[in-house]
Amino acid sequence: MVWVCTRWSEWCFHADCPKIGEGVSWVDPGYTPLLTHGEHTRIVEGSTMRLSAIGLILTLGFLVAPLCSNAQQPGKVYRIGTLGLGLAPSEAQRQQSPFLQGLRELGWHEGHNIAFENRYAEGKLDRLPDLAAELVGLKVDLIMAAGSIPLRAVQHATSTIPIVMIGIGDAVRAGFVASLARPGGNITGVSDMVSVLTAKRLELLKAAVPGVSRVAVLADPANPNTPWMVSEAELAARALGVQLHLLEVPDPSTLEPAFAALTTERADAVMVLPAARFDVHQRRLVDLVAHHQLPAIYSGRWFVEAGGLMSYAANATEVSRRAATYVDKILKGAKPADLPVEQPMRFELVINLKTAKALGLTIPPTLLFQADEVIR
Repeated sequence: MVWVCTRWSEWCFHADCPKIGEGVSWVDPGYTPLLTHGEHTRIVEGSTMRLSAIGLILTLGFLVAPLCSNAQQPGKVYRIGTLGLGLAPSEAQRQQSPFLQGLRELGWHEGHNIAFENRYAEGKLDRLPDLAAELVGLKVDLIMAAGSIPLRAVQHATSTIPIVMIGIGDAVRAGFVASLARPGGNITGVSDMVSVLTAKRLELLKAAVPGVSRVAVLADPANPNTPWMVSEAELAARALGVQLHLLEVPDPSTLEPAFAALTTERADAVMVLPAARFDVHQRRLVDLVAHHQLPAIYSGRWFVEAGGLMSYAANATEVSRRAATYVDKILKGAKPADLPVEQPMRFELVINLKTAKALGLTIPPTLLFQADEVIR
């Protein structure tokens, strides 16, 4: 069981955190009270925010700006490799990266004490091993891997270069770290608890559309988190009286056939499980859901900003900023094996009322009150 510290900011370690005994209390992240969301609800009129998943996650290590030097070795320029499954971000997305803000506060400056080697697979999984090997061959000082599939490629490529992971589900189950408190090896970073949140997403979808009885679950079989996310969904479905239909999408070319199967299965809602490949094709995915006139819940706010109905996930901005602290500590001499994996405690519920109206849905006021952001 993974527990979350409710005292030390929004971040915590595993249940054997050294802070136990110092006034720490714990809550099960799978049962985060929804009413906490309403305290910070923002209404966005005509929101035009369209940051892609690449901008929110895959660009975390790709942007820097003028900072003050604070490196461990004065005069040295540290080289950071970054590997993501998606497309290269635009300059505008790079300039908006929360990771940059974290680096600024920590004193890192590209061209002065830090440099980046960025590699993008452009949605092609078969490119990842070669890209990972290329970064290792460059002898970078650290590698940032965004998502489980890129992380697996980097893990296979090196056991010595420090790796900071982000956008990872269950890092222990996937075999990336030995434990959250004591990762061991050369990998540490931020886990976003996607498998734990699966049941909550299904619960929220049912709350938004009480009449839902048959839910199609869109999954990427290449994602190592998929098996236990599906298991979590099945447990939640039984409790909610909902029937699930698993639709696996092993390749982007199978998206349309998968949605064609929705008609056969008579699904009346969709839950899209987290997958970097879905992030890459977010617009296409959202358009397909809209074409079939189905309510859907996603694993990131960028889907909702692109026209999806709703999402529930860890706060991407805070996750990004936390990643910067790992880079800072490792470049200053800390070992990944000694840096506990952190997990977020704050989660965002985002609802798009424009989409709800297009679907002919009336979102219950109680759910709107719980939302962190409502797009009108």
